[in-house]
Amino acid sequence: MTRSALLCAGFVFTTLCSTASLARAIEPAKLVTEARKQVGVTLSYDPVYRRLSYPGGDVPLHTGVCTDVVIRALRAQGLDLQQSVHEDMRANFSVYPKNWGLSRPDRNIDHRRVPNLMTWFKRQGKQVQTGSQASDFRAGDIVTWDLGRGLTHIGVVSDRRTAAGTPLILHNIGQGTREEDILFEHRITGQYRYSAQR
Repeated sequence: MTRSALLCAGFVFTTLCSTASLARAIEPAKLVTEARKQVGVTLSYDPVYRRLSYPGGDVPLHTGVCTDVVIRALRAQGLDLQQSVHEDMRANFSVYPKNWGLSRPDRNIDHRRVPNLMTWFKRQGKQVQTGSQASDFRAGDIVTWDLGRGLTHIGVVSDRRTAAGTPLILHNIGQGTREEDILFEHRITGQYRYSAQR
């Protein structure tokens, strides 16, 4: 093997190891904390397409969509979904949804679309059996819903519950980031989990 091939192989190995290490480093409790920090800060919902810096691009913190709650909460722990989703889509574009008629990835918007995140989380091995009762959900789980009429939604399961024991959800469904009792208001389409560190 040539020196350049060895260097390339070493780079790939290091990158893969770093990615795996990063994935293990996500703490569900911190995911909840970082999502909750957006309550009272992200005050509106704005789905307009924007050109973003890359990597680490974001729309103004006072606004965003449902995916931005998850993106910001994970980025606070070092996982940049903009970069991670874009790189995976560049290498595996055919396995991602074709809902938007695109012929190639778009790093400005791909990570801000719920179906793409569902695909990415599943490909990372984070999908778990979708729950049907409150006890099936843990704080820090990421949940997706079908709102009907082609609309999808995503949020983070809180560590707070209603008096009846239903976990609250940290999400932005139109009025900024909030912590609300909406887990079973719509059809759940996916549940994804990072395991707590021991």
